[in-house]
Amino acid sequence: MTKRTIPVVGMACSACAASVERRLGKVEGVAGVSVSLPARQAVVDYDETQVTLEQLKQAVNEIGFDLVIEQDRRVEEIERSELRVLRRKTLLSWLFALLVMAFSMGWVSVGSRDANNQVAFIVALLNLIYCGRDFYIKTFRQLRVGMANMDTLVCLSTAVAFLFSTFNTFWGDRVWGARGIEWHTYFDASVMIITFVLTGRLLEERAKRGAASSIRTLMGLQPKTARLVNRQSLSADGRPSSSMVPISTLQKGDIVEVQAGEKIAVDGTVTWAESFMQADGAFVDEAMITGEPTPVLKQVGSRVLAGTMLQQGRLHFRAQEIGEQTALAGIIRMVEQAQSSKAPVQRVVDRMALIFVPVVAGLSLLTLVVWLLVGGMAMLPQAILSAVAVLVVACPCAMGLATPTALMVGIGKAAEKGVLVKDATAIERLRKVDALVTDKTGTLTIPNANIDFTKADQLSFDEREQLKPHAREAVEALQKRGIEVYMMSGDREDAAAYWAGQAGIGHWQSRVQPQDKEDLVRRLQQEGRVVAMVGDGINDSQALATADVSIAMGRGTDVAMDVAQVTLMGDDLRHIDDAVALSHRTVSMIHQNLFWAFVYNIVCIPLAAGVLRLFGIDFQITPMWASALMALSSISVVLNSFRLKYT
Repeated sequence: MTKRTIPVVGMACSACAASVERRLGKVEGVAGVSVSLPARQAVVDYDETQVTLEQLKQAVNEIGFDLVIEQDRRVEEIERSELRVLRRKTLLSWLFALLVMAFSMGWVSVGSRDANNQVAFIVALLNLIYCGRDFYIKTFRQLRVGMANMDTLVCLSTAVAFLFSTFNTFWGDRVWGARGIEWHTYFDASVMIITFVLTGRLLEERAKRGAASSIRTLMGLQPKTARLVNRQSLSADGRPSSSMVPISTLQKGDIVEVQAGEKIAVDGTVTWAESFMQADGAFVDEAMITGEPTPVLKQVGSRVLAGTMLQQGRLHFRAQEIGEQTALAGIIRMVEQAQSSKAPVQRVVDRMALIFVPVVAGLSLLTLVVWLLVGGMAMLPQAILSAVAVLVVACPCAMGLATPTALMVGIGKAAEKGVLVKDATAIERLRKVDALVTDKTGTLTIPNANIDFTKADQLSFDEREQLKPHAREAVEALQKRGIEVYMMSGDREDAAAYWAGQAGIGHWQSRVQPQDKEDLVRRLQQEGRVVAMVGDGINDSQALATADVSIAMGRGTDVAMDVAQVTLMGDDLRHIDDAVALSHRTVSMIHQNLFWAFVYNIVCIPLAAGVLRLFGIDFQITPMWASALMALSSISVVLNSFRLKYT
């Protein structure tokens, strides 16, 4: 099976994302799929022997969306192009809206009422054909395969308003006037619905680009060019000459030169280094990977990573991992997939989004019928106006954006703090953790680099290893949150007791095997505890896989990091408390967003249906204001989630 993150183009609401997810999930050979609206991407598990990327793309194209699978198509350029088109359509739609309102409301007149309505008809038709065309195209494609989304509601509402107004423009006096029924046109509503929806999407796009800034920041760490060493040509000082080349041209085995202040282009191994502080080494700032501010000395044989910066000196290194194989690319991929993964609450919301559109269409039809039953054909204009307002105001977008937008911002914020989250479920569970099991060596302590382990029995504990900086502070912070910390160590009893005491841990166990760690996790879970496990080695992988939340140290083994849902970059254990705090804030934000999204629909749908008019209160949300409120609800959810970046 292959797992790939693929950009998706054209999604505008949660029902869009749910439609793409359902469509891909039905393709033979696809084992699993998760589509994120804010991240604009799909994480697909598929069997390359049964289905190709081209077939996945074709399946999505059939419902009006697109997958970016071509190497020569840059997602950023596509998004910028789409944003330009959206901005142009929005501005033009506002112009059409002002013209229609001017003629419909009599601000400008070309003569008779009929002539004004006919001009408004032409302007509204132009708006539908150009500014609203995409809504109709996507709706048609989705209806062909039995799907619907927010575009369907926009099409139904604008089409009903436009067609009813067209009928009234050319046959209103003959049909309604002859029966003594007052009639009106609603071209302004059909135009303003599209105008406000486009405006809302434009503002959403701008806000979402800010929410996704963590990914762009990570991508910006990797330089676009590298200084390739030509060993066949010598410079004036007798050293091999070098030339700047695009990093896409680098191959494994190439020798790359880095000078002070430059970023390392790809992962590799140092072949030569010098600096004024160290004749045989240079200093590299690896804070973006490890979170540690102190530069690291790099000598021959040392490993260097893409995106890190040479602070002092100059070095040559042999390229070993390039492109998608670099550690930085792996981090970006992990964050992307985490932002596309879904917390349990989001999957419930997605299922609701799929049925939301048909339910709203049913409510709109019910509104129409009730008004006709109450007042007969004389109430037909009011009935249609109310039905259209219900179609517009009932927006699944805010509800669908509530969870993924908060998760995307929260996971991005975590990445900035040196906490890489691979699974959104971890963000939701971390706030419930009340027990943390930790390994000792490599997690709480680090071996002393200057010691002879053949004489370990003759050394004091402090000579054999040392407590990691801030380890005790981190333990105390977790304990203040009500999280009990348990230390499991394979070391002898006196050593385990000493280091547990140094770290401020009251629960500890010595001489444990990997199975013992897993058994402790299971026992705590059976007691009703929510357990997090933090470790760095292969011997921790069983317990990591069993825990409710698994946390690996960034300098640990690949096995531990593969199993873990969360990876801490560097050795600062305080990041665990940061992650728990961020979990609380993110889930709180999700609950806020969902609350306001539901309240919005509960309040606005009856007001749009004209319920108050049935009780003699002359107030109703018109289709025009319904479209404005719908756009505002989505924007408010995105902006509310955006606050996480500044907490």
